[in-house]
Amino acid sequence: MSIHRYFDRFGGAYVAEVLRRPLEELDEAFAAAMADRAFLAELDTLRADFIGRPTPLLHAANASRENGGAQIYIKMEGLAHTGAHKINNAIAQALLAKRMGKTRIIAETGAGQHGLATASACARLGLECTVYMGEVDVRRQQPNVAAMELYGATVVPVLSGSRTLKDAINEAMRDWAASFADTHYLIGSALGPAPFPDMVRTFQSVIGLETEAQAAEKGLKIDALVACVGGGSNAIGFFSPFIDRASPRLIGAEAGGVGPATGENAVRMTGTAASDGIIHGYKSRFLVDSDGQVAETRSISAGLDYPGIGPQLAALGESGRIEFTGISDSDALDAVKFFARTEGVIFALESAHAGAAALAEAGKLPKDAVVIVNMSGRGDKDIFITSPVFRPVQWRDFLKAELERLESGMDIHVFGGKK
Repeated sequence: MSIHRYFDRFGGAYVAEVLRRPLEELDEAFAAAMADRAFLAELDTLRADFIGRPTPLLHAANASRENGGAQIYIKMEGLAHTGAHKINNAIAQALLAKRMGKTRIIAETGAGQHGLATASACARLGLECTVYMGEVDVRRQQPNVAAMELYGATVVPVLSGSRTLKDAINEAMRDWAASFADTHYLIGSALGPAPFPDMVRTFQSVIGLETEAQAAEKGLKIDALVACVGGGSNAIGFFSPFIDRASPRLIGAEAGGVGPATGENAVRMTGTAASDGIIHGYKSRFLVDSDGQVAETRSISAGLDYPGIGPQLAALGESGRIEFTGISDSDALDAVKFFARTEGVIFALESAHAGAAALAEAGKLPKDAVVIVNMSGRGDKDIFITSPVFRPVQWRDFLKAELERLESGMDIHVFGGKK
């Protein structure tokens, strides 16, 4: 049985009877795999040769100079294969599932990065893959949908509820309850029923362990680590080696959306809108409405609009070990532009929340202080969201021209009627 089923008063496994056996099977298989040198060696090989680890720790010297205050470093998880930290957990769980004799993987995804990572891992390991995705997210993350299908996955749009991540999780849970004999549910964030929070944190801790080693190699004394928090897989992996120490400060950036009112953001650890609840098989803090139902959320980033938060992050926030802050959509967009211009690095919209929080924190600290921000993903996937904001006229003209070309059947290599 995994060690960490509860994190203070959060966590646990609150599931229907039918899911208890597959969770126990997974718990036992995870513990056995982590004690098996052959499994860990195969995982290390996949991390090096398939993911491309270690990812760099970049000194953002230009950004630090222009921002003023502390030196900012960027952990470049966006350079991992498939463009985000999600692949760390996806390839590890897929390898575990294959060891368990499973032939099919199901997953749910919001921003599409977890779905993309899962589809890629399944292609690599020869596993069938189905990804549930809210219809709203399918529309705003089309590049990732196209890539998932290219990897051979079946993407199922979810039309129920708010048609976002929480509804995709419901559909994936229903599928797993009927298919666990040959299917593994590959949860992408450090949430859900035990042992998923412990397992995802373990597989994502590679981010924090690398950061610790790279900072030591550079002779850095870290003052603060900053990560964005939706469900929280990148944050808990990044913070993991440092949790039981008094320093550095650990800062989580949530989606402040467009305002403080319920339905305008996805802030669970600050403000007064969130409360304790048991949803999707675990106890944590959730945004709920006046009737006690899961509340609608809003964020420009598809990966941060989940109404709940991983149970260990909730516990660490409540104890004060992790400090939380809400970052607005507009501040996140400003951070995307700032790091692109100063460092040649385009943050994903999720990671840009951490980037904005890092800029704010660094500005308060002296120049010899060190702030490290986890760029959990890169912004290629967000082009359909950021282009209408950053260059609306050019983007509109491009889409109109592209639609006309597609409707006319014109070859893409023909421009203005001429090759």
